[in-house]
Amino acid sequence: MIISSTSIIKKFFLLFLFFSGLYFAKNFLIPITIGGVLATLFFPFYKWMVRIKIPKGISVSICLFVFLIVVSGITFLVIWQISEFAYNIPLIKKKAIESVIQIQKLIFDNLGITMEKQSQILQNEQPSLSDLMKLITNSTISIFTNFILILVYMFGLLYYSNHVKYFLLKLFPLKQRKEIENIILNISHVSQHYLFGLSKMIVCLWIMYGIGFSIIGVENPFFFAIICGLLEIVPFIGNITGTTITLMVTAIQGASLLTLVSIIGTYGLIQFIQGWILEPIIVGSQVKINPLSTIVALVLGEIIWGLPGVFLAIPLIAMIKIICDHIEPLKPYGFLIGEVISKK
Repeated sequence: MIISSTSIIKKFFLLFLFFSGLYFAKNFLIPITIGGVLATLFFPFYKWMVRIKIPKGISVSICLFVFLIVVSGITFLVIWQISEFAYNIPLIKKKAIESVIQIQKLIFDNLGITMEKQSQILQNEQPSLSDLMKLITNSTISIFTNFILILVYMFGLLYYSNHVKYFLLKLFPLKQRKEIENIILNISHVSQHYLFGLSKMIVCLWIMYGIGFSIIGVENPFFFAIICGLLEIVPFIGNITGTTITLMVTAIQGASLLTLVSIIGTYGLIQFIQGWILEPIIVGSQVKINPLSTIVALVLGEIIWGLPGVFLAIPLIAMIKIICDHIEPLKPYGFLIGEVISKK
């Protein structure tokens, strides 16, 4: 019993050290992990170009060029919709001020806090302009630096993909290398499948939300459609967050109760179509992770790596499941992460 307890304590301690290492090394690990996941997405295209005798360096450069075109296209689309939405900002600001005044009156009537005191509290909580500019500058520099690093890692991991593969195989005995090669292949396929499926799902959501919000009369429908679609990278929570933002802004703009109810109805209908029609066709069953494990992975990803951790949580936990399923002592953990199979 004592030996068993000691073993359990050691496992928890090792697990704590593992997650601590992920947290403290996040500045190094986040760019290389994103670069690795994106490299698996472009790997089939890269291998096809190599097979038709295009030099490796040119093949990798073409992959990066395609990636930059996609990123630039999405960025342009978002900026275009934000500029369209910006025309309504003065009206939204006016409506928001009226709503804040009503809330302040409600607080005064129920809690006895004067409006002057409330304004003073809010002003004390607001950062100075210099602090805000410093935060924006540091964030911009960090995002740009990490983006360059991601491109460098993508280039290196694609160009030296065979070298990295043989390195991983050499870590194991000769009799296990076939199984390890199969694990590497499955991990690559799962990452590709998830990212392709996520991309197609986002486009479908853009179309459905755009049509739905246009029909019910939401102002700037495609702006909110883009938000709801992009937030699909966060399973379960993303669509709810996007719809909540749409509801709040539409309510501030003075929309009727029927419009607000219609937005909720549109969300419900799209979730039904997504869950019962699109996901089985587009995503399929290759990313076999149960909802509880998905939520735990998202929470841990956000705690350890922030927003990039949320984006990486699902492909990483899917890769972890594949590793667990192929290693005998880890199979119970793969079973825990995987889908629940109901016994009839």
